[in-house]
Amino acid sequence: MTASVLTRPRTATTAPARKPRRRLKPGRPIPFGAALGPLLLLAAWALGSATGWLDSRTLSAPWTVVTTAGDLIADGRLQDNLAVSARRAALGLAIGTVAGTVLALVAGLSRLGEAILDGPIQIKRAIPALALVPLLILWLGIGEQMKVTTITLGVLVPVYIHTHNGLRSIDTRYVELGESLRLRPAVFLRRIVLPGALPGFLLGMRFAVVGAWLALVVVEQINSTSGIGYMMDLARQYGQTDVIIVGLVLYGLLGLLSDGAVRLVQRRALSWRRTLAD
Repeated sequence: MTASVLTRPRTATTAPARKPRRRLKPGRPIPFGAALGPLLLLAAWALGSATGWLDSRTLSAPWTVVTTAGDLIADGRLQDNLAVSARRAALGLAIGTVAGTVLALVAGLSRLGEAILDGPIQIKRAIPALALVPLLILWLGIGEQMKVTTITLGVLVPVYIHTHNGLRSIDTRYVELGESLRLRPAVFLRRIVLPGALPGFLLGMRFAVVGAWLALVVVEQINSTSGIGYMMDLARQYGQTDVIIVGLVLYGLLGLLSDGAVRLVQRRALSWRRTLAD
């Protein structure tokens, strides 16, 4: 009987079918997906203008804006004002980025530096740039120095905040490794600190480039004689809605392109990371 039990063929058992794994990721990237939202907004604007839902006296039609932009380019006003605005934004962005990065390194690598610097910068973070303009006018006048300083302050804070957070998020094991290898401070800074702070710095730059254009909008409409903001303020006095819309569209495109450039650098520089966006 024992032999018969041992030699009895086994019946095949079927394993229960597994449910297909649910994908929780956002999905594959959409080609030119960044342009989809602006194109839909443009289509809604054109549709509203063509059907009469949008009054041309309140919001000029897209084709009117394009024609006005062509006229401004033909007489050279748009290029001249754009060059002035770009110079101001670039100068303020450069100074604010360097200052914010240096301050973040000092505060992130030193408890004393953090105690001295972090509080005042957090106070500035809570004060809108527009609220500081009257004081900066009293201190610096209405010239280029006041405008560049306002843009610099708008850039410095996000660069500092995110770079400082990136520094404090570095894994302590890397720091201990550097201490074990007895790395010199310069090597430690180059090999561990800067790569570790890079994700936070690039995130801060995305906020900074937008902050530079936002601050520029404010300062160029205060006793300016050149720039896109000046052109818009002059158009307001003469009721030229189409010129104002040209300026707004230009500011929006500059901000979108600037953010796209930083995102491209971010994607290239941080290609080693595997994130939800991949």
